[in-house]
Amino acid sequence: MSQIAMSPAEFEQALRAKGAYYHIHHPFHRAMYEGRASREQIQGWVANRFYYQLNIPLKDAAIMANCPDRDTRREWVQRILDHDGAPGEEGGIEAWLRLAEAVGLQRERVLSQELVLPGVRFAVDAYVNFARRASWQEAASSSLTELFAPQIHQSRLDAWPQHYPWIDAGGYDYFRTRLGQARRDVEHGLRITLQHYCSLEAQQRMLEILQFKLDVLWSMLDAMSMAYELQRPPYHTVTSERVWHRGIAL
Repeated sequence: MSQIAMSPAEFEQALRAKGAYYHIHHPFHRAMYEGRASREQIQGWVANRFYYQLNIPLKDAAIMANCPDRDTRREWVQRILDHDGAPGEEGGIEAWLRLAEAVGLQRERVLSQELVLPGVRFAVDAYVNFARRASWQEAASSSLTELFAPQIHQSRLDAWPQHYPWIDAGGYDYFRTRLGQARRDVEHGLRITLQHYCSLEAQQRMLEILQFKLDVLWSMLDAMSMAYELQRPPYHTVTSERVWHRGIAL
């Protein structure tokens, strides 16, 4: 006998309950929010997170490539424009590069990806590959960590200027812009999710997909914590050089 599916309200509540595992609760993020992060740790986070920012449009393009519904594509394409920008408009990737400069990093160094830790690269690549292989509905729904994003952006806007006066205030534009964009994206992603997952089995699979995305974000911070808090970057027992690969397709 099949079990009864959750109502849309119950399903949404279950999705939102996953916020308990959002990376805002990771010790590395808490240290940044509470003003305990060093300049090196802030810079390391910005440089590594840039790799995630670069791949968001690739993830969204993969979703669109698998989506046969024109209306959905018309709405989803805005996410790509938000990050890549449009003629005469700066996008999120450029805004993140200005954040990098605001924390004292050279733009060219961030663009080179030389600071991207392999654990971060593996986690982000796993997310993009999931979006390429999954159904467009599952890939779209995986973006619902945006349910929790406005809180994390606001926490940075509230705490960073107070704790890190050495950061140029112009670098915070990305967080300000994403406050509104994330709320808009949540409405669309939640609408797709609540309409598509109608059986209890499908709803439970979606909760696993959301947990996978939470795992990606948490694992990124695990890698940064090892490198910048515990001073155990990859190969630290062998060399102080950054010998890890830098994005060669494997």
